[in-house]
Amino acid sequence: MNTFLPYNLFKKSSALKATAAGKPRSRVLQSGSALFPFVVVVPFLILIATYFMDLAASSFKLARKDQVHTYAQFTTDAGIDYAMEKINLDGNWAGTGSELELQNDGQVRTTYQVTVTINNPESKTLTAIGRSYRPVSATTPEASVTIKVDLRAITSGGTFSLISGVGGLSMQNSAKIVGGDVLVNGKIDLKNSAQIGLTTNPLNVSVAHQNCPVPADATYPRLCASGENGQPISFQNSARIYGDVKANNQTNGASMSNPGLTASSGVLPGSLPPHDRAAQKAAITSTITGAAASCSGSQTRTWNANTKITGNVTVQNSCTVTVNGDVWITGSLDIKNSGRLIVSNALGTTRANVMIDGSGVSQFQNSATIVSNSSNTGLQFIAYWSAASCSPDCSDVTGVDLYNSRGTNTLILKNSASGPQSIFYARWSKVEVENSGNIGALVGQTVDLKNSGTITFGTSVTGGTSTTWIIDGYRRSFN
Repeated sequence: MNTFLPYNLFKKSSALKATAAGKPRSRVLQSGSALFPFVVVVPFLILIATYFMDLAASSFKLARKDQVHTYAQFTTDAGIDYAMEKINLDGNWAGTGSELELQNDGQVRTTYQVTVTINNPESKTLTAIGRSYRPVSATTPEASVTIKVDLRAITSGGTFSLISGVGGLSMQNSAKIVGGDVLVNGKIDLKNSAQIGLTTNPLNVSVAHQNCPVPADATYPRLCASGENGQPISFQNSARIYGDVKANNQTNGASMSNPGLTASSGVLPGSLPPHDRAAQKAAITSTITGAAASCSGSQTRTWNANTKITGNVTVQNSCTVTVNGDVWITGSLDIKNSGRLIVSNALGTTRANVMIDGSGVSQFQNSATIVSNSSNTGLQFIAYWSAASCSPDCSDVTGVDLYNSRGTNTLILKNSASGPQSIFYARWSKVEVENSGNIGALVGQTVDLKNSGTITFGTSVTGGTSTTWIIDGYRRSFN
């Protein structure tokens, strides 16, 4: 018969036996206590160490691969910059042909290769490939990046593509003028990374400093005297002008180059472009309401030549309007949400005038588009409101009335609105462009450009042409 002792009695019995055998009781109880942790923990530590060594090796390989890829990316960007400079110097430039070496530090060698595809006279595609080789003697790149860049031709004028009256020109954020010369009767104020001209395409900039006295009185506007009302051109942050700058009373030539400030006197104020308002009104042959002229969605409308539209007009939600000639709108014009005005081919090279008299703001927004005809002719939008009592039929506005009119918005273009060969003209007031696209020309007592990646001008107010290529799209290619 087996006898089972309780565990505590068994443990005490064993200890007594060990003591009787001459062994210290404490050593007997501790015998073998370190073996179990050793057997379990050491393999675990080895496993962790192996894991971290493998992770470190993988991370190092990944970092090296990412570094080489970054080299290739930067090299591709350098190739695009090089290509843009070449194309704007020579419109027939066809590419690098073979690879051109950019960097070789003895460990990594980088090259770029650019090819140019002509899509049509106004469109090209650059294909730029940046490659990284390691070691430098390798014939197969360890990393390569291919970028396709869509280019668009901007035709700009021989006289001015931007004319500003006494209210001057204000540019901020990343707004840029890259095509067409600039005439400003008042002042120029550039902030942030705003820019006039390119290193490869410098512009002519003329500033009359005709915005005195301050405060305005009946003699406004007149040319400022030396030291009166500050200098006519001011810069903040990294703003720059690339071009031949002539500005009355300007003594600070910083932030100007190619060649920069060349004259501090002798600039005469320029007249804003003429328009025969009375003749356009006299030529009216038909009248429709703003509601009849408006449309939305899939609707279409036709505005015949010499039409008077009474009230406000809205063109929205992909609606299209064909414009056959001069139009007079007594209210305001609002084109939005992919609404389009299409210039009739029957006009040929004759630019029709859309005359706007309303006191409200006329807006072109959310991909509103003025579609030029087959002769690359757009429209001219002229806003005639002013703070004077004779508005909108004033033949001239001066003094305090002009001062009070110059800062009021009557034309606003924003959120990808575009009119590549169209002119936007605020006769006595301000035209503002914000986050917008390709624009033919801007004219206003005040012109305000802001929050835009690039603002381009493709139409001269008085004629003459030159071509500048700008980036219209930028995408990674994995082919």
